[in-house]
Amino acid sequence: MTTQHDSANLFHALHTPTTPLALANAWDAASARLVESAGARAIATTSAGVAWGLGAADGDHLDRDQAVALIARVVNAVSVPVTADIESGFGATPAEVADTVARVIAAGAVGINIEDAHPDNLPALRPVADQCERLAAARSAADAAGVPLFINARLDTYLRAIGPEETRLQETLDRARAYLDAGASGIFVPGVTDPDLIAALTAGIPAPVNILAGPGAPSVPELSKLGVARVSLGSGVAEAAYAVARRAAAELAATGTYTSLTDAIPYGDLNALMNR
Repeated sequence: MTTQHDSANLFHALHTPTTPLALANAWDAASARLVESAGARAIATTSAGVAWGLGAADGDHLDRDQAVALIARVVNAVSVPVTADIESGFGATPAEVADTVARVIAAGAVGINIEDAHPDNLPALRPVADQCERLAAARSAADAAGVPLFINARLDTYLRAIGPEETRLQETLDRARAYLDAGASGIFVPGVTDPDLIAALTAGIPAPVNILAGPGAPSVPELSKLGVARVSLGSGVAEAAYAVARRAAAELAATGTYTSLTDAIPYGDLNALMNR
C-alpha cells in the first residue's frame, strides 16, 4: 500500500517541464473522481469551487473545519495524490497556519496552495517577511508530521497588478526566492499568459513554476517548452459547471425547454463512478 510519504514524493516528481503536471481542479468528491477517471495523475482542489459548493465566498470566508472535511472526502474518493488549496492558510497567525497544515496533512493531502494576498487589505499582498513566516510555519508543521509536503506558494503580483508594471517581474522574482528560502517547494504565478513573461519567470525561479491556464492561454505543450512544470485550471472547471446550471435554469424559466441538459453525463455512468 502506498504511504502518504510515498504519495508526497510521487507528487513532487510529477513537477517537471518535460511533462507538466496538468490539473483540472476539483471541488468535491464527484468532480475529483471524474478528473481521476479522465487519467489525471493527481487531484488539486480549487478554493473558490470548494467555498461556493459549501455556501461561502472565496477569499478566506470558509470555515476551516468545513474546508478540511472536504479535503478528506476528496482524498478518500481517489487513489492519486491530492493537493489542497488552503487560500491564505485559514489563520491570522503563523501558528494558526501551522495548525491548518497539520489538519490538512491528517486529512491525507500531500500538497497545498497558499497565497500571499492579504484578505483584510485587498488587493494588497502581505509583506514578504510576514508571508515567509507563514510559509516557514507550514513547512515546520509538515516536517513535524513526517510528510514531504509540496508547498505551492501562490504569488499574486500579476493577478492583482501590484506595483508599476516595469518593476513587477523583479518584485515577483524577489518574492519567489524569499518564499523558496522560507520553505516553499514551487511557485504559482496566476494572471500571466504572455509567453515571453512566462519564459522569464521559469528562467528566474529555481523551482517548479505553476501557471493558471484557460481560454486564451498557451497550451500545455507550449507551456512545457517555456519551462512550466505545472498547469492549473483553477476555478475554471467549477465556473463552467455552474454556467450549465444557470443556463438550464434560465432556459427552463424562460421557455420551458431543456436543451441545456443535452450533453449531461448519464445518471448510470456517474452513479457507477461514485459506487466504486
